[in-house]
Amino acid sequence: MAKPVVDQELCIGCEICVDLCPEVFEIQDGKSYVIGPDKCSSCDCQEAVDSCPTSAIELEED
Repeated sequence: MAKPVVDQELCIGCEICVDLCPEVFEIQDGKSYVIGPDKCSSCDCQEAVDSCPTSAIELEED
């Protein structure tokens, strides 16, 4: 199963990922962090990847 990973260098803290997947992402200190990598079944993590304006989120296979 693929898990989301956020590139902190690219993240601008826009919160789109949090709006789409609040159980998976959280904003801390102005950056997105993965708090529930196994919770993509509760939302569409691919949509978060596709919606990120800086392409900071990727889905990586285990």
